[in-house]
Order: sequence, then C-alpha cells, then structure tokens
Amino acid sequence: MSDYDYDLFVIGAGSGGVRASRIAASHGAKVAVAEEHRIGGTCVIRGCVPKKMLVYGSMFAEELGHADKYGWTIEGATFDWNALRSFVMADVDRLEGLYGNTLSSHEVELFRERATITGPHEVKLASGKTVSAGTILIATGGWPSVPDFPGNDLCITSNEVFHLEQQPKSLVVQGGGYIAMEFASIFNALGSEVSVINRSNKVLRGYDVQIVERMLHIAMERGIDFRMSCEIEKVERDGDCLLVHIGTENPIRADQVLIATGRKPNSEGLGLESVGVELAENGAIKVDEYNQTSCESIYAVGDVTDRVQLTPVAIREGHAFADSLFGGNKRTIDYDNIPSAVFTQPPLAGVGMTETEARSQYGGVKVYTSDFRPMKNLFSDHVERGLYKMIVDDTSGKILGIHMIGPESPEILQVAAVAIKAGLTKQAFDDTVALHPSMSEELVLLK
Repeated sequence: MSDYDYDLFVIGAGSGGVRASRIAASHGAKVAVAEEHRIGGTCVIRGCVPKKMLVYGSMFAEELGHADKYGWTIEGATFDWNALRSFVMADVDRLEGLYGNTLSSHEVELFRERATITGPHEVKLASGKTVSAGTILIATGGWPSVPDFPGNDLCITSNEVFHLEQQPKSLVVQGGGYIAMEFASIFNALGSEVSVINRSNKVLRGYDVQIVERMLHIAMERGIDFRMSCEIEKVERDGDCLLVHIGTENPIRADQVLIATGRKPNSEGLGLESVGVELAENGAIKVDEYNQTSCESIYAVGDVTDRVQLTPVAIREGHAFADSLFGGNKRTIDYDNIPSAVFTQPPLAGVGMTETEARSQYGGVKVYTSDFRPMKNLFSDHVERGLYKMIVDDTSGKILGIHMIGPESPEILQVAAVAIKAGLTKQAFDDTVALHPSMSEELVLLK
C-alpha cells in the first residue's frame, strides 16, 4: 500500500493500539507495533481487569460474613493474599498471551521495546533500528500522577498495588477518584484498616451527588476513615511502618501508602516536539474528530488524548481510526451517554446526565427514585440500602440519565444504557412488566 517499511506503525500495545493494529491489518495494511512494557496495556496488565478480580476476591469476605444466615457453617476460613495475587497475575499472563496471539494471527509485527518518533514517517526503536511508516499511531495510554512531596518515593501507585508481597494491615489512600475509592473498598473488605485522604470535600466528581453521598455513608459504616480537605505533606519511614503527615493532625501510621490522584497522558519522551505534534497543558495529544494530530501523518487514540479515559472508548477510537484510514469507511465516535461504573462495595454506576447537569441544561426535569433494601442484604448485618435514580425531561418525558448504587449495579446499568442511547422515555419503562423478584425491577417501578 506504500513505499514505507510499514503502512502503519503503532506505539503502544494496549486496548486501543491492539484494536487499531488488528483492524488495519484485516484491511490489508502492513502493520507493526512497539510496546516497551507488556501487551495489553493498562486495562489488562495493571488496571480494570486485575482490579475487578481483586474486587471479586474481596466480595467473598462479605459472603462468608453472613453465610450462617444462608444455613452454611464454615469453620477455619482464612484469607491468603499471596494466593489471590498469584491467581490474578497468572490470569494477566494468560490474557497477555491472548493479546499477543491476536497480533500474530493478523500478521502484525511486534517489537517488544520502546519506540520514539524521529520524523513524520520515521520511528526509532530502543535497539537502534529505524523504520519508516506511512502513518504513525500513538496509543501509549496514561500513567499514574504522583504529587511532589517529601517521601513520595516511599509510596505506591495502582501500577504496583497488584504486586504487593503482603496484604497491608493498614493502608492510606490519597485521592478521591474511582481508583482511590475502589482500592479503599477492596482492602477494607479484605480486613485492612483503610484511611482515605482527599484534598477537597468531594469524591467521585462527575457522578451523581446523591448516589455518591450514599456510597460515602456506606463506606464509612464499613469502617473506611475519610479525611477530607487535606492532603499528604510528607511521608517518612519509622521502622517497618510509614508515617503519613497531613498537617496539624498526628501522623497516620500505615504499612502502605497508595497514591491515586489521577492519571496523566503518557506522552513524554516520544519525540513529539520534533514533528510539531501539539499537546494540551496536561500533556494530552490534541487530535481532531478523526484522531489526527497537528502532524498530518500522525494519529493518536485512547487515554493519551485525554478525551474519555475508558477502555471501551479507546477500543472504539482505535477501530474507527483503522476503518477510516485503511478500510474506506471514514467515521467518528459518539461520546454521548457513555456508561461507567465504580466498583466499590456496593458498586455504583451511571449513564447520561446527573441531576445537576440536567437541571442546568434543561431547567425543568423530574427525578424518579427507588430507595430500597436489596433482598440479598437481608442476610447481612449491614443495613445497606440501594438507590436507583432516573432523571427525565419534564417536557418530552425523555430519559436524560440513570444512576444507581447497590449490588450488581454495573451489570444492570449496561442494559439501561441501551435505553438511554435509544432515546426512550420514562413511559417505556412504565409499560414494561417487572421481573420479580429482582433488583433490576426497581427500574420500572420508579416513583
């Protein structure tokens, strides 16, 4: 298809890069990929996949806690962090192998080394080899952002948390986003003493306030200690422990300190300045609706562009890029009504506008809710209630958003997201017969 070594050279073999490579190759392009870490990227290797497996492992602790009410007597049950960690890491290895098989089965050449851009059509590998490509795609994702304070080298990020040799008896988490909330919830359920430090008085910005407030109430009832409107000033070692200083309060003693203050686009050291690729202030690569950068032959997808930091979005961007350039089907991505979830315990999920957003944009809205105790929770000593919420345009009856917290909320929300995307009205839900007894039936019984 061209006079270059490759029609497409992809830097980064994560979800977006692998999808783009596979689709471009299926369209007949000669494709190569460079990856300096492991195939699969953040999601598969050090993100949502191993995190979700830890979530499942931690949920089992709660099930054991009220097994007797189900009629089960379980004696001598203990938790082995190393067993869970080893299983998770083994499955990560399996998934990495599958991603590698995907590339090889589509005849995509893989370079397991770092690559930098040295020209609009030129890439240099760490081994010293230089190759040319008609198009270069950057899919290097994001990287944990760590604040600058004394002792930050003693802390870990979400990259390292999966590899801990021992489960921390006490853990300090700094951050108020989904990564912070999820790991705080995981280790709390596993029995660790968890403190969360957040520089503002709000967590999970972007999610519906009422749902987040319910999550905070449940998390505190479960024993997570929240320290709001403060941040870590210094961390120092004291024997086998760490001392975490947060102002005038006495320092918190902890086995581990997890920094989860967000992720930044992984664009440093790629040679972008040599080809005039424009960056945003936070280092994100600026692209147009077709993923093209300010350099005509260079494109970017996924978290390195800092649009919507979700794996399924990166996959769709990579697919659309390959179809547009190599498949004769020029298309863009619709970023409206993307569902998302936070895998706390219980998890929360949402799609569409929050109540605040809807009132700001539409003015007249109706809010329908169901505040209920899930049947599953009747077996638990925790008096935890689920909350489902639907925001509706008062004029048309169109559903603007659905948000929920409770057991299995992400599983339920995925189907509800289809209804939002299809532009259904509240009446369509009212006309649907409830599936009883289930938690999901609350969606068609909202008042």
